Order: sequence, then structure tokens, then C-alpha cells
Amino acid sequence: MFQRPALNYPQAPLYLGFEQAAQRWPDKAALVYKDQRITYRQLDDQVNRFATALAELGVAKGDKVCLLLPNSPEFVIAFFGALKAGATPSAMNPAYKEREIAYQYKESEAMFLVTRQDFYPMVQAASKEMPIKAIVSSQAPLEGTRHFQTLLEKHPAKPPRPQIDALEDLAALPFTSGTTGYPKGVMLSHHNLNSNWMQFGSASQLSEQDCLLMFLPLYHIYGAMLMGGGLHAGATLVLQERFDPQGTLQLVQQHRPTLFFVVPPVLVLYGQLPQVRQVDWSCVKFTMSGAAPLPKEVGLRFQELTGVTVLQGYGMTESSPITHCNPPDRTLIKPDTVGPPVSDTQQKVVDLETGADLPQGEVGELLLRGPQVMKGYWKRPQENQLVLADGWLHTGDVARIDPDGYVTIVDRSKNMIKYKGFAIGPAELEDLLFQHPAVADCAVIGVADAEGGEVPKAFVVKKAKVSERELMEFVAGKVANYKQIRALEFIEQIPKNPSGKILKRVLIDQERAKA
Repeated sequence: MFQRPALNYPQAPLYLGFEQAAQRWPDKAALVYKDQRITYRQLDDQVNRFATALAELGVAKGDKVCLLLPNSPEFVIAFFGALKAGATPSAMNPAYKEREIAYQYKESEAMFLVTRQDFYPMVQAASKEMPIKAIVSSQAPLEGTRHFQTLLEKHPAKPPRPQIDALEDLAALPFTSGTTGYPKGVMLSHHNLNSNWMQFGSASQLSEQDCLLMFLPLYHIYGAMLMGGGLHAGATLVLQERFDPQGTLQLVQQHRPTLFFVVPPVLVLYGQLPQVRQVDWSCVKFTMSGAAPLPKEVGLRFQELTGVTVLQGYGMTESSPITHCNPPDRTLIKPDTVGPPVSDTQQKVVDLETGADLPQGEVGELLLRGPQVMKGYWKRPQENQLVLADGWLHTGDVARIDPDGYVTIVDRSKNMIKYKGFAIGPAELEDLLFQHPAVADCAVIGVADAEGGEVPKAFVVKKAKVSERELMEFVAGKVANYKQIRALEFIEQIPKNPSGKILKRVLIDQERAKA
């Protein structure tokens, strides 16, 4: 049985680790962004100034601040600045349309939204549904908003430092679709994230000697873990706004990162790109893939091309996120698995029908327990009773555990669709389809896709003349790009049980039979 060391988690505000890193390595580069090099001292100063500004704007302990920003210094400053003001950051996908922005701003009960000038038109459109107070990073102040740069210039680096109860107070409120339906807030305490950043750092052997190439989005819990764990360890983060195959390879050559964190589609692409062989990958200690299942062959192909060890990990927004990963030592890696649990994390598999504990090697639902497990869903007490029943996080994933404690994810019992690592709730897409006057009934499932892992496919019963393209474009205009329906089929009837529940397994089995 593989065992990781137990860790000592501080009962402290989440920002404390970053603050201590700034004191220890003040002149070391914390962030590299395009032609900017920001030291830990400079970043800490800007974080403190933003925290002071938020406090003077009336933001107090427990208030929510939404972030609609790409990977950038502004994101890091706003995230840690909100924490130092005692507030709770709630990050949004910059690809969100106005409906989605208005929903999260309202649902999170946010006081402010921090964004950038190129995203502000969408915020203005969202303000028609929900009044939004915006802080905008721009070259010059925009009418009706607070100016991000001016706030940093005019306020001293003297944050309020409210008293924080690490176990109870929320440090972040990321939104996830969880099981099905509309996105819901995941309540992560200071203790949850402190613990997980330490668990991640320990499992990946992260230190101040490391350099992380950050193209995974910071608003996503995976990217947030890299940001937090990296800064707490004193590492240097090279920020890239979004993944760009050629641009990312150039950054590998230029900045020589020691760790390379990815999602499976990146390795799929690089396994087919000739330029990958031309890059010197000797600086990279290992690559870790997460957020979606990694086919064994894809990892081995990248490893053959680059010489870089590929690890697979597992986690959920509900667990801050990481719960499992393969050890960096090649002799301990099992490519078909997501590895053993990280430090201080318990696991078991239970029967899908009865909930009874199953013996080792049996297939059932994976349950987890540890300091990184969320407090619950925001304003969803009934769901919390189910997903956190008996003190265990019910993942909804079907798995088996081998004699060494390594976990293989077999399937998902939930209906979630995972497209390039992003979770998509079918109910949200179904609700939008029902808004079209030609739709009588519908169901959305995930179907296999070589590039994205899964893509949403809709089955529609129509009551008026309409084309597949028209319906897909109708939905596309209302959701972020990654949520768009990629395939649509008209059928005579949606399969349902006597109580009216859609039998999605029937549709899934029909699709698999076609493959």
C-alpha cells in the first residue's frame, strides 16, 4: 500500500503562505507575463493596495467579489487582494455570455465584479439583467466604473486584515455544475484550500526552485491550485492568457519551466505536432494531466516524443480540487490509474445501489474524506445532505481501488459532460433548447470525441419546422463556447421511465452501438 506523509495544516488565512513567500524571497520573480517581470515584493505591494481599495469601497469580511479576467497579473492581484480584505473571490469564465455573468453575479450575491476593458461590453450587457458594480482594468477610466490601476495608485499598502476563522470562513466560491443543472457555488474554506495547496505541493515536490508554465485558466479550480500552490511555495509562474500550441512551445524554450501541467487535449494535440520534437524538454521534471481522463496511449506518446514523465491525477472542484495523483517517481507510476490519494485523504468504494462498503478491487462509487473537502454547495442544503452524507464526499464517479491504493476511474454515475476538462450540465442546455418554439422535447448527453473527450449532443423532438444548425446556433448565442451543442439529432420520442425521468442511459447505449 502506497502511503504519503501526513502534513501539518495551519489554521490561518489563505493568503498567509503567499505573504510569507514574499517576505522570504522578495526579489524573486513571482509572475512573468509577456514582457513584465513582477517580484514577490512588488506583487505583495499591489495585493495589499487592492485589498485596501476594496475595504474603502465598502467590501467587508464575507462579501463576494467576482473576477472576470484571463490569466494575468490582475487576476492574481484581485484574487489575493479580495482575500486580504476578508472577502471571497468568485471567478468566472471570461468566455461567459451576459446571461451567465448575470447569473453568477446574482447567485453569489457579489458586491463587485473585477474585469478587463475587452470583457466590459459583455458586463454592460449583463447589467441589463442584473445591476453590476464593476472595477475595470483599462488604459483610461471608463465612465460608470472604478479604474483598477487608479485604485492601486491611490491606496496605501495597508490592508484591513480582518479576523479569519480558517475552518468556517469562505476563501473562494468557484462555480461548478456539480451533478446536473445550472452552475452552483462550491464553498471552499481557508482551511480547505490551505490544505489542498499543501497536499498538491507535497505530492508534486514543489519548491522555490520551480517554474510553472500557466496556460490552464486561473478561474478554473485546477489553475487556481497551480497559482496558489506555486506562490505559497515561492515558485515562479509564467502566465499565458490561453493555450496556444506554438506560443506555448516558445514559452517552454524561453522560460525553461520545470513543471508542465495540462489537460488531455493538450497532450492529444502535441502527440500529433512535429514541432514538439524540436523543443528541448530537459528542463521539465514531469507533466501532470488532470480535469478529465487521460488515455494511456496519449500519455505514452507524449512521453516518447519529449522524454518527460507523464502523471495522471484526479480531483473535483468540491475537493479544492486534488485528491489523487501518481508519484513523480517513474517506478511508482501506473499509467492506467489516477494514482493513490494525496496526504491525509481517505477513500473507499461503495455499492451503487445499496451504498454498502465494497472490498478491494470491486467497482462502485468512489467516496472521499479529507481536509480539502468542501463545506458544501452555496445555498443548497438538500444537495449537501446527499453529496456529503455520513461525512464522505460522494464523487458520483465509478472506480476501483487496487491493492496499492491506486484508483482507476471506470465511469461516471452522474450525467455531467466533460469537454476539454470543463464540466457542462446537460440540464442547462436542455432548458435553453426548450426556449425555442420549435422544440417539443429534448435530452442532452455527452458523446465521445477524439479532441475534446466528450461533446454535448442533443436529441430533439420537434413540433415545428427547424434545422439542426438553427437550434445549435440558438443555444450557441446564449452560452460560452465550451458549452455549445456540437451534434444534434431529431428523434420521434425521448425515452423515459413511468415517472417521467429521461432514460439517458438508453441514448448513451445507442450512441455507443453506432461507434
